[in-house]
Amino acid sequence: MSATAQLLEAVRKEAKPGIWSNGVNLARSGAVVLQAQKGGELELRVRAKGRPVALTVVLYPNDDAWECDCPSLVDPCEHVVAAAISIQQAEKQDAPMETAATRWARVVYHFTRVDGGLELRRSIAQVDGTETPLEGSLASLMAKPAEAAKLQVENSDLLADRILEQRRTRGTLSPETLEAVLKVLESARNVLLDGRPVAVSDEQVLPRAVVEDRSGQIVVTVTRDPRIQEVVSPGVALAGDALVRLGETAMSGPWLQSLPIVRTYSAEHMGDLTTKIMPELGRRLPVEVRSKRLPRLDRELKPRILLELNQLDAGLSVLPTLVYGAPPVVRIDSGRMVYLRGAVPLRDEAAEQRLIHQLRDELNLVPGRRLTVAGSEMVRWADKLRRWRGDLAGDAAGLVSPDVKLRPSLLVESALNGQGVPDVRFQLEFQVEGAKGEVKAVDAAAVIRAWTEGLGLVPLDGGGWAPLPRAWLDKHGQRVADLLNARQADGKVSNHALPELSALCETLEQPPPPGLDRLAPLIAGFEKLPAPELPAELNATLRPYQLQGVSWLRFLRGAGLGGILADDMGLGKTLQTICALEPGSLVVCPTSVLPNWAAELKRFRPSLKVCVYHGPGRALDPSADVTLTTYAIMRLDAAVLGAKTWDALVLDEAQAIKNPDSQVARAAFGLKSGFRLALSGTPLENRLEELWSLMHFTNPGLLGGRRHFEDKVARPISDGRQDAAEGLRRRIRPFVLRRLKRDVAPELPPRIDSVMHVQLDERERSVYDAVMAATRKEVVALLNEGGSVLKALEALLRLRQAACHTALVPGQRANTSSKVETLVDALETAVSEGHKALVFSQWTSLLDLIEPRLKAAGIGFSRLDGSTANRGEVTQRFQSEEGEPVLLMSLKAGGTGLNLTAADHVFLLDPWWNPAAEAQAADRAHRIGQERTVMVYRLVSQGTVEERILGLQEKKRALFEAALSEAAAATAITREDLLELFS
Repeated sequence: MSATAQLLEAVRKEAKPGIWSNGVNLARSGAVVLQAQKGGELELRVRAKGRPVALTVVLYPNDDAWECDCPSLVDPCEHVVAAAISIQQAEKQDAPMETAATRWARVVYHFTRVDGGLELRRSIAQVDGTETPLEGSLASLMAKPAEAAKLQVENSDLLADRILEQRRTRGTLSPETLEAVLKVLESARNVLLDGRPVAVSDEQVLPRAVVEDRSGQIVVTVTRDPRIQEVVSPGVALAGDALVRLGETAMSGPWLQSLPIVRTYSAEHMGDLTTKIMPELGRRLPVEVRSKRLPRLDRELKPRILLELNQLDAGLSVLPTLVYGAPPVVRIDSGRMVYLRGAVPLRDEAAEQRLIHQLRDELNLVPGRRLTVAGSEMVRWADKLRRWRGDLAGDAAGLVSPDVKLRPSLLVESALNGQGVPDVRFQLEFQVEGAKGEVKAVDAAAVIRAWTEGLGLVPLDGGGWAPLPRAWLDKHGQRVADLLNARQADGKVSNHALPELSALCETLEQPPPPGLDRLAPLIAGFEKLPAPELPAELNATLRPYQLQGVSWLRFLRGAGLGGILADDMGLGKTLQTICALEPGSLVVCPTSVLPNWAAELKRFRPSLKVCVYHGPGRALDPSADVTLTTYAIMRLDAAVLGAKTWDALVLDEAQAIKNPDSQVARAAFGLKSGFRLALSGTPLENRLEELWSLMHFTNPGLLGGRRHFEDKVARPISDGRQDAAEGLRRRIRPFVLRRLKRDVAPELPPRIDSVMHVQLDERERSVYDAVMAATRKEVVALLNEGGSVLKALEALLRLRQAACHTALVPGQRANTSSKVETLVDALETAVSEGHKALVFSQWTSLLDLIEPRLKAAGIGFSRLDGSTANRGEVTQRFQSEEGEPVLLMSLKAGGTGLNLTAADHVFLLDPWWNPAAEAQAADRAHRIGQERTVMVYRLVSQGTVEERILGLQEKKRALFEAALSEAAAATAITREDLLELFS
């Protein structure tokens, strides 16, 4: 395969379908010509509709790379596609491509010397070599489609035309007009002076200055640049084959008539000549210093900030100065140059101001103003100065890097509790070596705090400071920080951190705490867990994976650890948990599944006494084995429930505490229990912080603090760092058990997902397009400027509603919609074939609009949403053979905890970027107990934002997989995702 063929294939893979189609049409229309070819680089011009200037595309076949100067944010754009296709077609036909020179005429600029300056006339050079004068403006010629099609214009041509038309130039060009025209013609290829081709240089040619000794005095002579052949117009000269603009004409005169300029200075003017005149002249002109009495000018010297540090009895003195050179040759005092030695610099006042601002921003200092610090503030200043990027001088410069070292020292105390699990306490401190006098050891918390804050020093109790053992902390600091986070108020270490403590003991060559062998499965990945001892009265036969789950739960309970049971929905998380419950357990669940928990406990373990703590007259039963309550009650009665230490605390559908700042999450964190378990098929939906919240509930301190987790784990994973994702998976693997239905329940019938495409009618399309037009420009501008994402989500909501039903749009009315009609047709077919169906929508208002159509079609249905009081009766009737064949459900009300295996058809009416909610809904039917293939249909309106949402769902799945499986990267919904939805 040739290089151009490989390039075309690369473009085809990257191009979006619509872009590819547009590029094919461009290529077929003959819009592409060859501009130039050199080496492995092809420059082509593409004439796009509505653009007077042909776009420039550069192809690099050997590198499978391309460029285009169009403003499109899509890569590759349609112009790249057209160029790649055209090059490949020419190669296949073994014929050279048509060039720009043989396709299009071009504008030529004729400058002519006249008295007082230059005249300009323009002509059109035809492809046959003839020229015709350009009468009038180029814009008027381009307004004629037939003429414009034959002409190749550049941006420089359009800009020059605008300048000439605005100034209505006739005869000799004024200096201002000539200056403006030459500036835009710097890239032009067709410029002539008196019939001879010339270039237009962007260089500004300056006079030259020479400084020399003469008869005991110093003479400064300013002359013209020797390259200038002739001044052809005021401020413009011919230098070689190029027109150049003259600089410093206020000094030299526009025709250089004031040159040469000669100035003589006596010895008494040496100071001003050195510090003022020469630097100012050197800033404006090239200066050659031949005098042996004056320092040379050095254009390479740059300004810098020098900090002079001096040790005082009471602290540290800091004096910043703005200087040039190292060692300093001049000092800048209050904007005035003070000469010290050596060469004289050309002052760069802009750079000086940047340094002054940097000094103020980073150290809050001003050049020439001394600062004195003492006590603990001196420590922070010492660390600031150690990290300062400028230079340090003075007798205290070495104090920011003292010869003091910290050495870690670990003391571990351990005893076995009644279950044979170690009860461990530890103390880690850093011994100070090399300090003057007697200095106490530094507590590990202070060292880790300084390390996490990015400081390089830590204060000492006896005064002064010590540098952190950076290499040791970079290797072990995070482990120490995790251990400190896992240390409880009484000094006891949480059991989940004991393997980390054992590793730290090994690093410091100390024996590990006894009893760690009981936690061996924690390290070995639970491959050797013993078979569980099931409750004698259990009325259930567990599948092998459920037995494994019970073993895992009982191990965690015995080891004093918490866990997240994250099995796929429908695999029996409730049953496995019931097998591990002991008297004194509290189960918190959504209100919708409270009856289900009571029924399952009665069914599987009838010997357990159950207290349902719910309703206005609720009261705790001290004799109850299992207490059931809801999240709302837990939040309201946190003090009542928190007064007791529970044997086990179970959160069902634990994603309810995914926001750690919510009142319900804080209530859960505050409850006391020996064993904590979170049940959730979706422990992570939108952000990794949700997983942190669940883990903070089950094993406080395991993932560190929220800020650390966000900076060191969540953000790197969202940026696609594989090592960060693997590190998180490795850390949580012992405490999260997740099995997928396809892996552990092969007897479960298949689930088939498909998309039902809906074509909007003309009225629906016009309403949708109107909503898009009203919001797109505003939202895209807002997102590009860093505005609120919430505004974009509000606009996205309006678009999604318009794609479902016109009546959901404010001010619009409609009896039905294309999507509703598609749904009703599908339901008629399904019901006639004996199937039952679940219909989900996020909006109860959409369910309201569906009900009349179902009644008109004679399709029986029931409904379950947030206002449904008798949820248990509704679901029980639907599960029965006598129940209606269709159940309308709001996604929020029906997304968790329900077993609806009577249905084998699921319709999702309004797709959203988070697939977790949809998966929960679909799994109401696809779970243990289902005997028929489950069909899941997503109704997607064509040509709407719903199609793009399907792509975002894949990104959200990647976030889940990165944390809980072996995927390499993850992304959350971003500003760029929203921009793509509105593109």
